[in-house]
Amino acid sequence: MAVAGAAPAKGAESQGNIDFPKELSSFIDEWKVKPGSLIMMLHKIQETFGYISRAAAEKLALISGIPLARIYGVITFYHFFKTTKPGKYKISVCLGTACYLKGGQDLINETRSILSLAPDAVTEDGLFSIDPVRCVGCCGLAPVITINNDTYGKLTPDMLPAIIAKYQNG
Repeated sequence: MAVAGAAPAKGAESQGNIDFPKELSSFIDEWKVKPGSLIMMLHKIQETFGYISRAAAEKLALISGIPLARIYGVITFYHFFKTTKPGKYKISVCLGTACYLKGGQDLINETRSILSLAPDAVTEDGLFSIDPVRCVGCCGLAPVITINNDTYGKLTPDMLPAIIAKYQNG
């Protein structure tokens, strides 16, 4: 039994012991009875926390009655769902057709090189993560990256150090 105000036991978060905000709990209570609602609930969890932790997936399984294996089957099938916490600044590099043809992959390579970042990793300081995305809807600005809610278009790899430095310096 947990003591009020005490820190959770080591490993407790990985046993579904995570607090869902009231809004998220209400959303899940409403949607868990609807057929085919798993993806909607996972989207809401990721929107709330920025990713879907093991503890969040386990808690969803407990309160929805959906087997954890099925939840992980969906999470791992769809590239959109993340199981690791993203960086404070999430860099999305568009690889839609227009961006890809105009150098989107070069932008990914250069960004990873600047930040010394492997695929699906976060910088040691927790500031940056990089995700290739299929389209950001700015084809006329190709190639495009977004950093959180900021969009940068008509980029070349040599423009990236200045953009990234803007976020590194606050």
